[in-house]
Amino acid sequence: MKDVQKQRPDNPLYIQKVGVKGISYPIIVSDKKRGKQNTVACINLYVDLPREFKGTHMSRFIEILNTYKEDIHIKNFEHILNEIQTTLEAESAHMEISFPYFIEKTAPVSGSVGLMEYTCRLMGMVGKSREFKVGVKVPIQTLCPCSKEISEYGAHNQRGLVSAVVRYEKFFWLEDLIELIEGCSSSQVYPILKRPDEKYITEYAYDHPMFVEDVVRQVASLLSAHDEFSWYSVEAENFESIHNHSAYAYIESKDHG
Repeated sequence: MKDVQKQRPDNPLYIQKVGVKGISYPIIVSDKKRGKQNTVACINLYVDLPREFKGTHMSRFIEILNTYKEDIHIKNFEHILNEIQTTLEAESAHMEISFPYFIEKTAPVSGSVGLMEYTCRLMGMVGKSREFKVGVKVPIQTLCPCSKEISEYGAHNQRGLVSAVVRYEKFFWLEDLIELIEGCSSSQVYPILKRPDEKYITEYAYDHPMFVEDVVRQVASLLSAHDEFSWYSVEAENFESIHNHSAYAYIESKDHG
């Protein structure tokens, strides 16, 4: 059959990214505690397209994805991209995967166990250069240092969200990155809390007040100490309890890639 994609286009312009986007797909990812975890991902796959070709072969992206669906993790991310690049005869290949990831968390006093959801992303590119990144979104709680300082009793607190992206050079566990971020808050967020847990968390947060500025600086300081990461960005957003706006901070490392 005639390969229409290989025909010359009417407008012979180079396209940086062409492919398939928004694929909802069941995958299995590596889990530090249980070995494997089933989840559903949203996947984007792209390659570049030379100016002399009319289009790319979209079905080949899905065929390659099918061969890796039970083994998606940061250790083989480069292999998947290499196969996409080779199969589609491209100079560069890109992949973005986002998915909910669940970690079992235990309440600090009662020991009540529940599943906590985190949004995770894997992003990679191979071509003239190679780059692999991981992103996580981690819910936290913060207590306002200013409110504590100026009030005769009590202080306002709020739930926040820390979004971190790291460029990695060595394998690491998602759980370790999430745990690092949770430790840089006034208090962690838990799926199940009994009254003794609420008392403990309220008092713990009061003893560990933090601005969003404190959060991003502390996360950045800890990430800088890990040689697995050659670059990072960290942003924190507090969904303020006494203001009709969010508090926000962003920090990014110098690029060593």
